[in-house]
Amino acid sequence: MNNLTGILKGTGVAIITPFTKTKAVDYAALERVIEHLIKGGVEYIVTLGTTGETPTLTKNEKLEIIHFTYEKVNNRVPVVVGIGGNNTQAVIDDVKSYPLDKATAILSTAPYYNKPSQQGLYEHYKAIAEAAPKPVLLYNVPGRTGRNLSSATTLKLAHEVPNIAGIKEASGDFQQCMEILRDKPNNFLVVSGDDAISLPLIALGMDGVISVAANAFPKEFSNMIRYCLDGNYQLARPIQYQLLQAFDLMFAENNPAGVKSFMHQLTLIENELRLPVVPVSSELEQKIKNWLKLYQQ
Repeated sequence: MNNLTGILKGTGVAIITPFTKTKAVDYAALERVIEHLIKGGVEYIVTLGTTGETPTLTKNEKLEIIHFTYEKVNNRVPVVVGIGGNNTQAVIDDVKSYPLDKATAILSTAPYYNKPSQQGLYEHYKAIAEAAPKPVLLYNVPGRTGRNLSSATTLKLAHEVPNIAGIKEASGDFQQCMEILRDKPNNFLVVSGDDAISLPLIALGMDGVISVAANAFPKEFSNMIRYCLDGNYQLARPIQYQLLQAFDLMFAENNPAGVKSFMHQLTLIENELRLPVVPVSSELEQKIKNWLKLYQQ
């Protein structure tokens, strides 16, 4: 098994895709965001995650974003590339054809909408891992996919498929998380996919987080995660509680509309999204402004 537990420990960020007012990819803003994240001390960047609005990006845009991200990151932190979908063969074609030479790993979301059985999920991931030139991280996010990747299926993949190196677990189910942590192979990476509950999940033994909130607050969030990993919960807890309402506001209507609103207020990006996702309501935007005002005092 590929050991990513040393390389991808801590805070990874599912980076947003900034758009211009004409809805084109805003590369100047993307460079700003990458610098913001690296200067903020995050451990690695995940490009083309669902937070990057990948369902609305063309294949050419995806390839351009990967190349641009490699170039601007310039080996300062690892880069993980998101390649997932609900057509297994199409995902296999992508993992074979995408520029992955500079990637540390592939993050692949569980198939959505078609609701495969646990056996179907197992076969889907096994086929992708066997075709992939880099280690594969499973991504379980039943709130978005409509199907939970069970702890039994995760553990079967972890023990039986050599190129599956870890999981981003976003079920919010503590029992399921504990079963995975208890029975996983030694070097199998387990990270939280839920910002608000990363602290308790690291207390249970997770290796870190792939975060949305860290797009806006890389320094605070990655410091908190490092404190947790060091077992210093006395320093971690105040940051967690300081950011708790921000997590609520961020996900109140839609991701990434929430985090993009925060980042727009922080003058990092334009507040632009592609349909079917729209900016947050004016009421929520006002709450975000009010929260930031208090936070920045």
